[in-house]
Amino acid sequence: MSASALLVIDVQHSFLHMPYFDASDLPRYQAKQVELITACQRQHIPIIQILHVEQTGPFSKASGWVKPMDFLPPHHGPVFEKTVHNALLGSGLHEFLQQRHIQHLIISGIRTEQCCETTARVGSDLGYSIDFVTEATLTFAMQHANGQCFSASEIKTRTELVLSGRFARICTINQLVASWPALAHAPRAPAKTKLVNASIQA
Repeated sequence: MSASALLVIDVQHSFLHMPYFDASDLPRYQAKQVELITACQRQHIPIIQILHVEQTGPFSKASGWVKPMDFLPPHHGPVFEKTVHNALLGSGLHEFLQQRHIQHLIISGIRTEQCCETTARVGSDLGYSIDFVTEATLTFAMQHANGQCFSASEIKTRTELVLSGRFARICTINQLVASWPALAHAPRAPAKTKLVNASIQA
């Protein structure tokens, strides 16, 4: 399973200080995120944390909130910082993965339709095989400009609709684990880009 990696995207304290934050779905998400991390650890799949950084507000370094949420298990792997919605470009992560011949990404984290979905789309375009574990993602209700409100569940369903079969395989943790024997024997895809040095935040 060394050709795979789990991305834990933007699971950071910053969200707890945003006006739209809603803790209603947090307990279930936390349980699923930990379950997914534990399953990957058992298979010796590298776990990579990504943190989002902005110039001001709760996502700024000055805020003190750009740090992993407390419920996450102790992390001893690489941590990358990003300043755009996708985790792969501009962060050094894509280069890091290519150097290690990792071509299969498991997507989890916050927010479902924003940085998680964008990373899945960009990853697919870069040639990665993507498993999008929706139950191990979290998002929040949103209101359209026309006044229509969309619940977190509706947003997740929409993300699954637009990703499935085009950019990613949508799966539960159980489905992901069940697919690992076949995945372990699948041929590795060749690297698509020139290798460069990756910058890693320890």
